[in-house]
Amino acid sequence: MNAITPVTQSLSTVIRNLELEDQQQYLTFMLSGETYAISILSIKEIIQYGALTEVPRMPDFIRGVINLRGAVVPVIDLSARFGKPPTPVGRRNCIIIIEVALGSETQNVGVMVDAVNAVLEIPANEIEQAPTFGTNIRADFIAGMGKINGKFVIILNIQYVLSMDDMATLAAVSSAPELALAG
Repeated sequence: MNAITPVTQSLSTVIRNLELEDQQQYLTFMLSGETYAISILSIKEIIQYGALTEVPRMPDFIRGVINLRGAVVPVIDLSARFGKPPTPVGRRNCIIIIEVALGSETQNVGVMVDAVNAVLEIPANEIEQAPTFGTNIRADFIAGMGKINGKFVIILNIQYVLSMDDMATLAAVSSAPELALAG
């Protein structure tokens, strides 16, 4: 005779697998005393801050470039990108290397942060929509607000934060006064 398998066990396994698919992992980090998060899907690696080459006539939020295994990678000061004071350099500073889509191609960009905390899983039902008011950064930079241990963490929409078109426009605007003085 065929054995009957309990449906509840199979069903609970299916439900657990669905819940795991509904969770996403995020790297949390500190920036100006606040906790932020980025989906780990776009992160390539995390390196110690150092060996940065400054590039003249760049906007304040571009700290310079680094040589990452032969590739030139721009480094963005995320605090300055958000319109806050530049990040002070300390021993816990890190550069998060992120892969950003540029049309059909990708570009590696480094993001300077105060310190990296941990990789956390945040279930989709624990993520609220981005607020339309009351934040210190642009609303389109925020993908959502994750609840972790009763506190909110700002989950960044990194494609908007590191939008190359947006940064190119800002670079052109920031260098325009210098060009006017030279002319």
